[in-house]
Amino acid sequence: MTDAPMAAPRRRAAFIFVFFTILLDMLALGLVIPVMPRLVLSFVEGNQVVATDIYGIFATVWALMQFLFSPLQGALSDRYGRRPLILASNFGLGLDYILMALAPNLVILFIGRMISGIAAASITTSNAYIADVTPEEQRAAKFGLMGVAFGVGFIVGPALGGLLGSIDMRLPFWFAAVLSLLNGCYGLFVLPESLPPERRAKFEWRRANPIGALRLLRSHRELFGLSAAGFLNSLGHVVLSTITVLYMTFRYGWDERMIGITMALIGLCTMIVQGLLIGRFVALFGERAALFAGLVFGMAGFVTFGVAQTGYWFWAGIPLLALWGLANAAFIAMMTRRVLPTEQGRLQGANASLFGIANLIGPAIFTTIYARAISPEHGLDLPGAPFLLTAVILGMSFLVALAVVRPRAHAGS
Repeated sequence: MTDAPMAAPRRRAAFIFVFFTILLDMLALGLVIPVMPRLVLSFVEGNQVVATDIYGIFATVWALMQFLFSPLQGALSDRYGRRPLILASNFGLGLDYILMALAPNLVILFIGRMISGIAAASITTSNAYIADVTPEEQRAAKFGLMGVAFGVGFIVGPALGGLLGSIDMRLPFWFAAVLSLLNGCYGLFVLPESLPPERRAKFEWRRANPIGALRLLRSHRELFGLSAAGFLNSLGHVVLSTITVLYMTFRYGWDERMIGITMALIGLCTMIVQGLLIGRFVALFGERAALFAGLVFGMAGFVTFGVAQTGYWFWAGIPLLALWGLANAAFIAMMTRRVLPTEQGRLQGANASLFGIANLIGPAIFTTIYARAISPEHGLDLPGAPFLLTAVILGMSFLVALAVVRPRAHAGS
């Protein structure tokens, strides 16, 4: 596909802004992670059971909003351009964090969480922007750098949120609001439009919903196979946020300090792979090789996690798991090659919907497996079962991708 006619210096400046947009979005999301459960708990008079149920509903609704609104934002960006959608997200998130900071009850907090899920769906538009301004052969490296933004946000965000939350439980929301609003104001002056009018597509509601967006993925055999493999890959990611802390606490008896160190190590290794290795690997071996190598490393990492009898062996699996990031960037880059420039927004919306589905069903799958694997009633005594299941899921992703992605010349994997 052809690239947007934007000069190299402007492309670099635009990419830097989008990078920081995603970084600040993830940082803002991470800021509220340590305090959101406490805020919910404060509204139910300290009832842990009720608070847990409500927080689970909040998480599900957030994922549902991603599922529903990502295709809409992708289609709108294909029609009206990426810039207005990205800026609207920045300002929308900023105002929403103010709403949650002021929330007097659970109803307002719930509404705020819904709006957060809608506004955060702009990651769809950001990915489409990157596809617009980046030559095809460089996209895997650029999407890898987006992984760095995610990693920094989710490492620094919760740590900073915990510190601010120890001063005042609502302070992280105010800080997140300031970050989002300042980034939006900055973008008003520096962010150019990446999609010229002649490359925009007509807006149609039948394509701007999850079902319509997913139809795009069936338009090309390789695209459909990559999307199926990518969905399994996304499902594998859910185990990390759902089970890892519980697993480390149960199997190794780690406290918050050790868990925090381990999660930071995972994030650091991931950032090194995403920021420094992906571009070099793709330049040498191509995107197809990066995809399959990443899935193999991911399987090896999860098997190591699942069978690790000690924390040291668990740590040994972290570098392997970090190399899984080779596959994540390759999936997105290879899919962008298989749609028209006018369909990049729809593609990213469809991808985000698949990610939303994975986040809707994944927690139930992995928590159910984990609960039964450690329950004395079932006699399994296999706490690593969710990680071993994830290795199988990635193996399925590998086989699906292998069946549909044909070997090509190195530069056009």
